[in-house]
Amino acid sequence: QVQLLESGGGLAQEGGSLELSCVASGSVYAMNDMVWYRQGPGQQRELVAAINPNGLRNYANSVRGRFTISRDNSKNTVYLQMNSLELEDAGVYYCNADTVLRYAGYDEYQEVWGQGTLVTVSS
Repeated sequence: QVQLLESGGGLAQEGGSLELSCVASGSVYAMNDMVWYRQGPGQQRELVAAINPNGLRNYANSVRGRFTISRDNSKNTVYLQMNSLELEDAGVYYCNADTVLRYAGYDEYQEVWGQGTLVTVSS
């Protein structure tokens, strides 16, 4: 069973920075796309940033130029550096990953979600 554990959330001032991390544990052979989502109070979950195994990145328009997603494949970890935080960035941030589990003779693909980490931005 693969699990994703997020960390790095907390309280930051408007204009400040936070860095989130998400590490996969369990019998992970490889990670395909890794994605950060967020859900603000009373809002739907939305994609924030995504990165594929080759490092190709995609960002929501609202965070482009302020947030940077990166990954360390050797550690099965994805990061989200958040700079110039705005009040609208507050919410629960979730990590999502397409994982590959390798067994004798076949691979199993499993989409996994983390439990989320809370980001609060104060004025």
